[in-house]
Amino acid sequence: MRNYFYLWRDKSKLIDNILPRPKQHRKISTPPIMLGYKPFGIQKSVLESVTLLYDEYESIRLLDYLGMNQEQAAEQMNVSRPTLTRIYEKARKTIAEAFVKGKMILIEGGEVSFDRQWFRCKRCYKLVAGLENHTKCRNCNSFSNDELTPINE
Repeated sequence: MRNYFYLWRDKSKLIDNILPRPKQHRKISTPPIMLGYKPFGIQKSVLESVTLLYDEYESIRLLDYLGMNQEQAAEQMNVSRPTLTRIYEKARKTIAEAFVKGKMILIEGGEVSFDRQWFRCKRCYKLVAGLENHTKCRNCNSFSNDELTPINE
């Protein structure tokens, strides 16, 4: 009880003790092949959007698409199982909001790290796993590393 009173009296120490620790980077194996989703039947100019973070996308991919259990998915993403559950719940709510309210889903951002360096073509949006794997796109007229945007940054 004495320590609690001391911390309460000295507000600077109280603030230091209640700040959350920084988020660890969640490990993502590959970025999504698309930038997001748009509902049919609503003009893009009037569409609102929601953001699905890369770690939320990865939780959906691992649990729902690949059928992993939460322990396996948490280990692959380098997070605890309770953290994975929170990420997954937020992803489900974001997707549900987009479906129910007819919003566009943008997939981007978050505190993540990828297994390797990833790039996206500025013209055709194709994913490229490292500069060494960059080949001329079928739909692109030119070919250079300048047309690539890094995803990892």
